[in-house]
Amino acid sequence: MKKLSLLLLPIALFAIDGKKVFETYCWGCHHQTAVAFGPPFSEIASKRKAEEIRAMIVNPESVSKLFGYKRNAMPPFQLKEEELQAITEYILSFKAKDSNSTKAK
Repeated sequence: MKKLSLLLLPIALFAIDGKKVFETYCWGCHHQTAVAFGPPFSEIASKRKAEEIRAMIVNPESVSKLFGYKRNAMPPFQLKEEELQAITEYILSFKAKDSNSTKAK
């Protein structure tokens, strides 16, 4: 049994944590639920799809123009695919839950 747990340990060490990516790249301008220099993740998650979030991280200048913003202060980030996936999922985790979907009918 010990061998099995030791074999699984390295796999867990390679998992990318969205919160860690946030703390590394995003926290200087964004917060999870409060306005900072940039909008909070709760606001972003309520307005954007995963593809739009990913595009904004990789190419914010072009995406800002598509969204009709007059200016863009966000720098582009060159993240590994795993980091990009993790931060996208982390941002979307702040989307408000639909209270109607949880009510009994």
